[in-house]
Amino acid sequence: MRGNLRNGNDKSGLRGGDLATAMGLLTRLPLPYPPFDAASPRPAAAAAWAYPLVGLVVGILLVAVILLALAMGLPPALAALTALVASLFITGALHEDGLADCADGFWGGWTRERRLEIMKDSQIGTYGVAALILSLAFRWQALVLLIEADLLMALVAVEVISRAAMVWVMFQLPHARNSGLSRQTGRPARETALIALAIGGITALFVGPFFPLLLVAGLATLGVSLLARAKIGGQTGDLLGATQQVTGLALLGVFTASL
Repeated sequence: MRGNLRNGNDKSGLRGGDLATAMGLLTRLPLPYPPFDAASPRPAAAAAWAYPLVGLVVGILLVAVILLALAMGLPPALAALTALVASLFITGALHEDGLADCADGFWGGWTRERRLEIMKDSQIGTYGVAALILSLAFRWQALVLLIEADLLMALVAVEVISRAAMVWVMFQLPHARNSGLSRQTGRPARETALIALAIGGITALFVGPFFPLLLVAGLATLGVSLLARAKIGGQTGDLLGATQQVTGLALLGVFTASL
């Protein structure tokens, strides 16, 4: 009941169209998506359980890109770069945009209102550029190491678990503003968030190392959540994107450290 109280019109439960709804929100793949309707009696947040499945699709596509690049004779460094570029096209750099906006807003403003204003600005600032450069460089180097170690399933796990983290933040944090994509999407019910976490946990169990992955993902998600509460008082769409990025980076760190 707590989840339903958090979002009074959330009609939770699994539906066949939820994956298509989630794919339409989180990717730019040219597929027949259901139309987004913020006034629907079953908000898009009810489909959030499928966010990790979107990560599964994205991860499989990226592995396919890497295998194709290697089959064409590209070295691991260029295969990793090709996959990184492909990920930006698949998602429309949605999560990277969130990371950059949060970096600019969190450290470029002195008040909650000013931080939210900066995050809404379409122009990128110094903090955002720095965050993107560091993130992309880290991901590229981690991908190179995973390719050389023949551990491509780790990439799939990162994509799945990091999107499960997004759903937990959606459930836990209030909205920081009264407009925007996050507000329109709504907040998922508790059972919706738990299903997403279960998918992420099962993925960690099969790919491993199980406990380090869950611990690091949990700490990264908690850190982003606490920072968001302190800086802007809750969640925005940008914050959810930043959650995926930060959690993904932390998970890549676990995998590369275990090599």
